Amino acid sequence: MILRRWRGLIRTAERDAYRAYIEGTGGTDYTSTPGNLGFQMLFRDLGDGTSEVTTLSWWRSLDDIQGFAGDDITIARYYPDDDHYLLDRPLHVEHHDVAANSLVLP
Repeated sequence: MILRRWRGLIRTAERDAYRAYIEGTGGTDYTSTPGNLGFQMLFRDLGDGTSEVTTLSWWRSLDDIQGFAGDDITIARYYPDDDHYLLDRPLHVEHHDVAANSLVLP
């Protein structure tokens, strides 16, 4: 299993709107791509009016990620309204081999 990790910054006041936006864009694209095992979205309030957003998506293989991300899987994928929400647009994402997993979802 492969974990794909992306991080960005938003205004904390837009957290709920951004969550809904991502669920309808990236979340839908993740879960409709063959080989995707699910995704998670994390928020961390930085205390200065901004929040860090992390998305984690879980995949069977790097080839499956290519179906979502395109030929260069290291490049972050963005959507039309991201410029409204994001205070930064990191160019790259990280990929990690999952060596152990005890997560059990309900």
